[in-house]
Amino acid sequence: MKAIGAECGICHGKLGPIHYNEPSDAAHPLSFVIDEIHPVSKYYLFGYRSKREAAEDWNNLQPAHRCCNTMKSDRLNFSIDEKKILPKPVKKDGDW
Repeated sequence: MKAIGAECGICHGKLGPIHYNEPSDAAHPLSFVIDEIHPVSKYYLFGYRSKREAAEDWNNLQPAHRCCNTMKSDRLNFSIDEKKILPKPVKKDGDW
């Protein structure tokens, strides 16, 4: 997924490109993670026999921003509204 540089499967590029070269941690919300389209925790709802089977099914995986994947969690039919994700810029005194 990194090699093809695909867009986030959750926000579909609304937050911009995935930052593939950054570490995937809280300090880098646009960094790369792999998202399970059908949550592994709900594997039984989608015909999988185990969590592992759901996690290893290539048809169930997509690239994602870390922040999008965190917000999606294990919800189904989740969509991103970038206005709710990105913080409003803070105006410092003198930056008017």
